[in-house]
Amino acid sequence: MHLFDISRRFYGGYAIVGGGLPIAVGLALADQMRSRASITACFFGDGAVAEGEFHESMNLAALWKLPVLFICENNLYAMGTALERHQAQTDIALKAAGYGVPADAVDGMDVTAVEAATLSAAERVRAGNGPYLLESRTYRFRAHSMYDPELYRSKEEVEEWKKRCPIARFEARLRESEEISEADFAAIEKTIESEIDEAVAFAEAGPWEPVEDLMKDVYTPTTNIR
Repeated sequence: MHLFDISRRFYGGYAIVGGGLPIAVGLALADQMRSRASITACFFGDGAVAEGEFHESMNLAALWKLPVLFICENNLYAMGTALERHQAQTDIALKAAGYGVPADAVDGMDVTAVEAATLSAAERVRAGNGPYLLESRTYRFRAHSMYDPELYRSKEEVEEWKKRCPIARFEARLRESEEISEADFAAIEKTIESEIDEAVAFAEAGPWEPVEDLMKDVYTPTTNIR
């Protein structure tokens, strides 16, 4: 959630629901003011749509024609609250119309469909047409967190959605078209397993943060002003 790498123009995730939306608007405004040919892609879940930041950000982005691609990953549950229990209008793509922002919805369980929809939306934003909202209708198979008992949905529902697993569907499509051989699949899986093993080993070998750093960057240094 708190990953950040400015060298890759990745400005992090935020624990505050919807917190990344106004930041994305600010980044896009900076690009516009500096005449930089860039767009800002802002990812958020369906739960963030219920926050004021969503509406304020959409409004300002539309008002100033900012180069922002808003991408809502609608997985039907805001933590543990079903979409129809926190949204009067469950078609999230329609919400953009109130701000004059073009929008579209895509099957988030279809890799190629998501790629095509995202490329089209990004091209529209890059052309100087202002913001765009893309709703990716998807699903999460696992609990929101390790403390989530998942009492808000049935196991049968999860298993039914697993039949539409985007990775499995894309793999099946590649096998059917024979674009990738069995040897290629084996090599890819081996590479991924190796990367995961290396990442786990690196994390386990890392030193613990010193207790002295517990309050680091939490408070500003004390100064005496006279």
